[in-house]
Amino acid sequence: MLQEASVTGFVRTLLIILLIYFGIKIIGRLLTPFLMKYVSKKAEQRFGDQFGQFQNRGQREKPAKEGEVTIDKMPKTKASNKDVGDYVDYEEID
Repeated sequence: MLQEASVTGFVRTLLIILLIYFGIKIIGRLLTPFLMKYVSKKAEQRFGDQFGQFQNRGQREKPAKEGEVTIDKMPKTKASNKDVGDYVDYEEID
């Protein structure tokens, strides 16, 4: 039982595919601004939450007394290798 494809069936399928393609394209253009607003609001909220953590950290710590020194972060110590080479003093010759 072999069926042949008709020209009208092919044209109908082609029109349905084009209709779906252009429908998605139009709906995408209509929904893109709303999607961008949603994404930007979420990003702004995340950045605000992270910024709020830094602001609240200063309020949680007890205030330092006058004249007291506090170190928030220790500097990284760089290990230098003294056996790198010899220092050669030179003189300019005119």
